[in-house]
Amino acid sequence: MSRPSNPYFESSSLILSDDDDILAKIRGNDLWVVNSRRRNGLIIHKEFYTEFAGPGAAIGGGLDSDCRAIIPLGSLSLIAPDSAEAQQKALKIRLQWVRLTQNFTDKPIPLDRAQLILEQFKSYFDQSIVDTVPDEAFALLVGVLPYTVRRARALV
Repeated sequence: MSRPSNPYFESSSLILSDDDDILAKIRGNDLWVVNSRRRNGLIIHKEFYTEFAGPGAAIGGGLDSDCRAIIPLGSLSLIAPDSAEAQQKALKIRLQWVRLTQNFTDKPIPLDRAQLILEQFKSYFDQSIVDTVPDEAFALLVGVLPYTVRRARALV
C-alpha cells in the first residue's frame, strides 16, 4: 500500500518514513490526535473491520492496540492532546467518524454503499489521494466486496 507523502508527528518533530513507525505509535499507550488543521487521516485495519480516523480524531492510547495495518492519507500529522478536554474532544470526533461510516453501511444496496464512501472521501481529499486507496480498504469500511468498489469507481 503506497501513500502520497511521508507522515510526521508534530509534537516530537520526528519524521516517520515507514508505516511500521506509525503502527508502533498507534499501538502504544499514548493517545494521538489527527491534526484537524490539515486534510489528512488514517484508515485503520483491525482484525475483522476497518475504520477511518479523520481530522480531529483520537488514535492510539489503547483504541488501536489491535491494529493490523494502516493507510495514511494526505500529509499525515499527529499531535499529542494538551489537556483532558482535548482528549475527550478527540474521542468524540473519532466516534463521529465511525458513525458517519456506519450511516453508509446502513444502506441495503452494496453499490450505493461503495459510491457513498468514495464520494465522502472525494469531498475530503484530492482525487489523486483517493485513487491510491486500494479497493479492499474502501470495501472493508462499508462491508462490500472489492469488486463492488471497482464498479463504483468506474461509475463516478
